[in-house]
Amino acid sequence: MRSLAWRIDRAPLRILAALVGGLLIAPALAEETPPPTISVTGEASVSVPPDLAQIDAGVSTEAKTAREASEANNAAMGKVLLALKGAGIEEKDFQTARLSLQPQYAANRSGPNAVTGYRATNRVTIKLHDVTKVASIIDLVTGAGANELGGISFMVSSASKLLDEAREQAVADARRKAEIYAKAAGVTLGAPVGISEENTPGPVAYRRMSAGVAAAAPVATGEETLHVTVSVSWAIKQAQ
Repeated sequence: MRSLAWRIDRAPLRILAALVGGLLIAPALAEETPPPTISVTGEASVSVPPDLAQIDAGVSTEAKTAREASEANNAAMGKVLLALKGAGIEEKDFQTARLSLQPQYAANRSGPNAVTGYRATNRVTIKLHDVTKVASIIDLVTGAGANELGGISFMVSSASKLLDEAREQAVADARRKAEIYAKAAGVTLGAPVGISEENTPGPVAYRRMSAGVAAAAPVATGEETLHVTVSVSWAIKQAQ
């Protein structure tokens, strides 16, 4: 009898504990419910002429032996580098991009291919802070002995600052769209609750021209377009 009485007395306590636990959990669940929002994307673009250019040039030489090919290549590239220095290009603005020494083979269907000589290649990248000098520098390096041109890259040095301007415009564009939706839905915009940038652009915009540019050929730099897209969510409230 004592055991039965104890179980009966404890039952109300368990019921009370369950009720208290439910009251504690309910506010927590209510807090997790996200507020109503309007989410839109905003876009902006900024077009500017490039102010930097990079030229990829090189020297390729062939000889019977690896040593002869390397020595001839070193001498030829030395002339190219001296020409760049003579033109006022600072040493920090040109650097070796690739060195290679490869054997050359004669086709032989009846056995192993025979080595007929060696080819040495030395490529250098040249950065120009004046894009109007591209054609003249190409003419300079080819005249000094460069027999390979990999192409030209145009860049925007102040891309980060320009992108910041585009970001401000993109957010303004997103707000404009959100206000249209809010008006149509009969609500008003609150504070932004989330902002994210889509397809984050790199710090510099590049545009590369194809290889094989003729010496002293006219070069059109055109413009670079920097584009930013942002996604913004605003809290909404009923219109007064």
